Parts: sequence; structure tokens; C-alpha cells
Amino acid sequence: MDEQNLKFIFGLKLNQLRSKKNLSLKELSAASGVSASYLNEIEKGKKYPKADKIVALAEALDISYDDLVSLKLEAELNPLSEILKNGTLQDIPFELFGLEPSDIMELMSNSPMKFSALLDTFSKIARNYDMRVEHLLFAAMRSYQEMNNNYFEDIENKVDIFVKKYARFDFRNKNAAAMAELLTQQYGIEVKVQHFSKEEAIDGIRSINVPGKHPKLLLNEKLIEAQRKFLIAKEIGFQELGLKERAHVSVWNKVDTFDKLLNNFKTSYFAGALLIPRNELVNELKEFFKKPQWDGEAFLAIMNRFDATPEMYFHRLSQLLPHYFEIDQLYFLRFNHHMPTDFFTLTKELHFSRLHQPHGVGLSEHYCRRWITLILLKDLAAQKNTGTLKYPIVGVQKSRFHQTENEYFCVSMARPLVLNPEVGSCVTLGFVMTEKFKRRVRFWNDDRIKLLTVNKTCERCGIADCNERVAQPVIFERLKAQQKMEDSLHRIIQENQ
Repeated sequence: MDEQNLKFIFGLKLNQLRSKKNLSLKELSAASGVSASYLNEIEKGKKYPKADKIVALAEALDISYDDLVSLKLEAELNPLSEILKNGTLQDIPFELFGLEPSDIMELMSNSPMKFSALLDTFSKIARNYDMRVEHLLFAAMRSYQEMNNNYFEDIENKVDIFVKKYARFDFRNKNAAAMAELLTQQYGIEVKVQHFSKEEAIDGIRSINVPGKHPKLLLNEKLIEAQRKFLIAKEIGFQELGLKERAHVSVWNKVDTFDKLLNNFKTSYFAGALLIPRNELVNELKEFFKKPQWDGEAFLAIMNRFDATPEMYFHRLSQLLPHYFEIDQLYFLRFNHHMPTDFFTLTKELHFSRLHQPHGVGLSEHYCRRWITLILLKDLAAQKNTGTLKYPIVGVQKSRFHQTENEYFCVSMARPLVLNPEVGSCVTLGFVMTEKFKRRVRFWNDDRIKLLTVNKTCERCGIADCNERVAQPVIFERLKAQQKMEDSLHRIIQENQ
């Protein structure tokens, strides 16, 4: 077990035994000859005493030496003991948020039983929702992005330095083959396009990194040009940023360290910044936002000028809009739709400034079919059925959430997944229609854009005349009945005071 965790478990045990004996730190100090200040350090997990002090403490507490140093805690502290033994605490990247694991341990030591009960609650919730450590790490990654408004000046600057270094190489307009040649010449990494479809288990993987004396980047032959360029640019990012720890495949079937997740994000950011230069996109957006009316073709044309996929384009927008336009109250969503079914899955989300609507709310609930995201995915499926598929589909909507004043300007783009055409994917940027947003974006009040009342999910929605409803409002009715009961109880209590 990690040395720090050994210290902390010993400290918890000492605190627990001292409390059972109803001894103060001063009293235990007098009985054992160990100073009260040192005992305090032990109980906070900062010190692990030497053998002679452990003997003295065991005698003072009237227990055996072996019992005192064992890793077994009382039953009420089992959840806390488990999280320390399995190393979960070390997996959480506290340092990104200005904390050290020892800070958390000190917080726990102030009230270990309450903290253990809290951990037990979270553990049961996690089991009920089939959540694992990787869910926690992905959530931490999203929080890190949101805290920084998804803009990282250090990576932007590294890209600028790299572009100047290869000033004659026009990354934005070069094809994947030219970029692959650069990767081989400068870093000794060979790029090979392979038929992953020969192996059904890996047909959905975009790329495989093969380490060793002769490293290779293997690309799935089904990828389009923009995706190949992005993956090669990402590989350049690993080299230029000096990042070593990494996943070797593009699919996150398992997350074993946060560093791999963070490095994947940094290199993806590097690739996006390389292929969609900030100054060029900012200038394009300045002109686009001056338009008095929404122009979907012009919005799509900007993306095509950078030879980007919708997800690359929307991610880059989410990085630059908060920093350069002060449009920082927004959310990014990606939904997938298994087109033969009516099943929609929220697969990625980011929220800036606060948790906006919509967001992930629960398992097996039916997201509101009035959102532009789901409307476009349904249109995509309808086109596929009629054989008239033209993509990406671009759409825009103004959304007001039911029984609130929250209004969003939502822009979406949908297309089939390249590696799985039976699945439609739609990315959305939703902007809170603040005064700042309205000053920056002239077409916000384009009267051709519909304003629709929307909600989270059908199960939570009280809109009575919704033609798009696909499930009964069972959660809404339950919460309404609960509120009615609380109101009645409050009235009766007031009447009888």
C-alpha cells in the first residue's frame, strides 16, 4: 500500500481507539510519553511513528502491537478504508484543482466517521448507476476544461512556435500524406493506413500507436481526410509537447491513469489549434457575427475552409469564443442516435460558467424531442431512409426552458459517424442569450428562427400539450405530488401554531 495511505490508516485507527477510551490528546500523551503535537500529526496522517512509540501507544491504549499496526478499521470506517486500500484516492487529480491528497486526508481526519458515511453513500450511488473510476476521471477532465473556459494559452503558444519553425509548411492546406511525411522525417514515426475491418473487434478504432525502435501510427482506412490529418497533427502534438504517458488506441475502453486522459486532451487541443489557427478563425467569426440574419451555409463554409469535421469545428469554437468574444456562458453537447431505433445517447458535454440545460440527467430517460439536436438527428435518419442523405445538416434554434426565463441560442450540426454509418452524431453549441451575446451576435433576433419551449426529459416535463412526448411525465408527477404534500403539511402546521 502507498506509504501515505499507511500513515492515514494508522492515524484513523489511533483516533478511533483514543475516542473509544475517551482520552484527550493530552491524556494519551501523558500515558504514552508521546507529545500531544506529535500525536496530532499522526492522527492527521502526516507522521508514522517508529516502533518504540507504537509500543508505548499500544500499552497506553491496552491493545497489542499487532492490532495497532493492522490495516483493519472498525466497520463504520470500512468505506474509507477501502478507498485508501484500492488506490482510488491516488487516481483523482487533486493537483489540477489546487489540492493535494494530504489536504483531503486532513479534511477526512477531522470527522472520519461522517466522511466514511459520505463515501459509502457515493459508493452505493456509483454501484446503482454502474459508475467506475474512469467516470470520475472523465468528470475531473471536464471540470478542468470548464474551470479554464476550455482555453489554454500555453498550448496555443506552443502551436505558434511550431508553425514558425516550419513556416514553409502550410498545415491547414496540406493533405494527410504530406503531414505524414513530415511526421516521419522529423520524428521517425511511420504512418500506415490499414484495413482494420479485417478484425471485427477493432473496426471502430480510428488509430493505433505502435511504440518501439521503429514507432508507427496506424490509421483506419475508413477515415476521411480531415480525420487522418487530425490524428497525424495529434501525434505531432505528443512529440512537440514532450508527453510520454499515453493510450495506444483511439478508443477509451479503459482509463487506467488520469495522465493519459489529460495528455490525450492536450494533444487533441494542439491538433485543433494547428489545423484551425486561432487568428484565422477569430477573423472569420467577426465577419460572420456581423450578419443581420442567420446564414447556415456561411457557417458551414467556415468549417469547410478549414477542412474540419463538425466536432473539430465546434470544439475549436468552444475554445475561442469565451476568450476572444467574451461569450462564456455556453454548453457543448454531442448526441448519438442509433438510427434504426428511437434511442438517443448523450456522449459528451461541457458547461461553462455553470451547469446549463440540457445536461445528463439520468439513465433510461427520454431527452426532450424538441431540442434542435434531436430534431436534426431525426431529420438525418429520415433522409437515410429515403436515400436522399446530404450531410452535415446544420440547424439553429432559440430555446426557452419550461417555467424558467432561461433562453439559449443553439447551433447544431449532424452527420452519420464515419466508422459506423448506422449511428447519427450531432454536436451542439448552446449560448445563453445574455446582453453581451446579443451585442456580439447581430442575428440573435432573426425572426426566422423559431423559439421553442423545451425541457430536460419527457419524464420530468409538465408541458401538457406536447405532441413530441415519447414517455409519460412520471418524475414530474411524483415531484408535484411531493410538493403538494409538503405545502399541505406546512399549511396545517401554520394553522395550528
